Amino acid sequence: MDFFEQVYEVVKKIPYGKVTTYGLIANYLGAKKSARMVGWALNASHGKEDIPAHRVVNRKGMLTGKFHFEGTNLMQQLLENEGIEVKDNQIVDFEEHLWIPEQQD
Repeated sequence: MDFFEQVYEVVKKIPYGKVTTYGLIANYLGAKKSARMVGWALNASHGKEDIPAHRVVNRKGMLTGKFHFEGTNLMQQLLENEGIEVKDNQIVDFEEHLWIPEQQD
């Protein structure tokens, strides 16, 4: 399984109403310095409806991937539909919504 497919498998496990970060996914996959590659994988996932890419944010809870979604605020709308509050492109109470892959095994 290539790296992008491994990223997709992790992202599919993120629970509804939770988010994780590019870096946590990279670290979980044993590629600690590959957060940017995780972002590239998610950008390449458009059109794959079963990949909830909107649940992946940067390490500070910012919606840095939002420009890769159609429309102006689609990423934010998807998160808000799951009960996650977003203010100024940042997740409110980020720690409360954070899902850490290592803790799920």
